[in-house]
Amino acid sequence: MAKYRKRPIVIEAEQYVEYGKLVKGMCNSLSCYTSGKQGCVLPHVHTIHNDQIVPLEQNDWILPEPDGLHFYPCKAEIFAATYDDVVAA
Repeated sequence: MAKYRKRPIVIEAEQYVEYGKLVKGMCNSLSCYTSGKQGCVLPHVHTIHNDQIVPLEQNDWILPEPDGLHFYPCKAEIFAATYDDVVAA
């Protein structure tokens, strides 16, 4: 099996921490919300793959796809293990 290293790139990301609080990358269109349990509306993002809708959970980070128009969620523990803070110079 070959080994690969993730490219060292800088991304902008925002953490989804509270239901009802909009975060960059979240869908804010009532026409495409999916229904959740007990009729609740689930926050979600659209991915680049077939414009798939992916539900968000509290503490997920929202990361941009390479096209900058679509986003995907990342669990907090995976984000912490994969990304470091960039200190502004």
